[in-house]
Amino acid sequence: MTIRLPDTQGGLRAYEPRAEPLAVTAGTPFTSRTVFSAAHVVADPFADTTPDGPAAVDWEATLAFRRHLWSHGLGVAEAMDTAQRGMGLDWAGAAELIRRSAAEARAVGGRIACGAGTDQLAAGTPAEVRAAYEEQLAVVEESGAQAILMASRALCAAASGPDDYLEVYGHLLRQAAEPVVLHWLGPMFDPALEGYWGTSDLDAATEVFLEVVAAHPDKVDGVKVSLLDAGREVALRRRLPDGVRCYTGDDFHYPELIAGDERGFSHALLGVFDPLGPLAAQAVRVLDTGDVTGFRALLDPTVALSRHLFRAPTRFYKTGVVLLAWLAGHQTHFTMVGGLQSARSLPHLARAYELADGLGLFPDPKLAEHRMKNLLSLHGVDQ
Repeated sequence: MTIRLPDTQGGLRAYEPRAEPLAVTAGTPFTSRTVFSAAHVVADPFADTTPDGPAAVDWEATLAFRRHLWSHGLGVAEAMDTAQRGMGLDWAGAAELIRRSAAEARAVGGRIACGAGTDQLAAGTPAEVRAAYEEQLAVVEESGAQAILMASRALCAAASGPDDYLEVYGHLLRQAAEPVVLHWLGPMFDPALEGYWGTSDLDAATEVFLEVVAAHPDKVDGVKVSLLDAGREVALRRRLPDGVRCYTGDDFHYPELIAGDERGFSHALLGVFDPLGPLAAQAVRVLDTGDVTGFRALLDPTVALSRHLFRAPTRFYKTGVVLLAWLAGHQTHFTMVGGLQSARSLPHLARAYELADGLGLFPDPKLAEHRMKNLLSLHGVDQ
């Protein structure tokens, strides 16, 4: 049996789907790495909404997907860019997501960290940005979750230079109840963050970032770096104070960064671990035994899919992530908050299906094939 998939040249090609999924099993907690999956939200497909209106979330399906990740030993990084923060999910929706997911984490014993940003504020002074951060940090801490201080569009727009970043972040770290994760999200993920840390010179920005960490090492659990530059991440992690983790957010080079070298390694907080969850968890358990070769053998083949999902414009990677969740049976539809299911082309989605199927990511390959054929038929591709 084959399925006809559209290519980028306007033609169709035959693809023979995989018959059996990759065999993965749940196991013991990880011992060598701390690993989070940034999780997507499931939209309510029956809600009468518009792309610029408040998000309508299917809460049960959204929480069920988090239970799926926890069942494989992964932590959940909640209310991050993968959950469409600033791209369909506003602060009111994110706050409810944080409260619901944190309660679910307590109920099942899952690890959770949640994003605190400033997206309730369109623009403002550095002092107003700081107040917006404080409001969100309070919600995260009151929920019982670990906080991730996300990059702020409003701060990027308001700051006159590095000193504004040092002041805002210093204030937040001094008042944080528990150590937080600092998130440096590059402009490839969000163009509004160009020049973060007060400069577009990445070497100079790195110095500002490290100055923030060095001033408050007891309040920084780790840093999440999402610049898609493996060499820069390695150089940065080697300069972190003792006890401060580096969480890779590099969806292009994660196997080598997690495996590490003779001078250290990165932990992980990755959007691509949403669709890769069970396989990624199995790979980390192999790494826990000291088998770097076996770890790379499992994870290296997934990079082609990740690079495809995160190709430019990178910020639209969420569309492929949700497509794969639907094809894998984690939700009943391919609808996204903000109407973002339309953000990628049909050939792009077809290639994502093909790469994911080749890896054996779909628990029921026949269901995935059936759903992909329905999507293709909707777009005029008869089988």
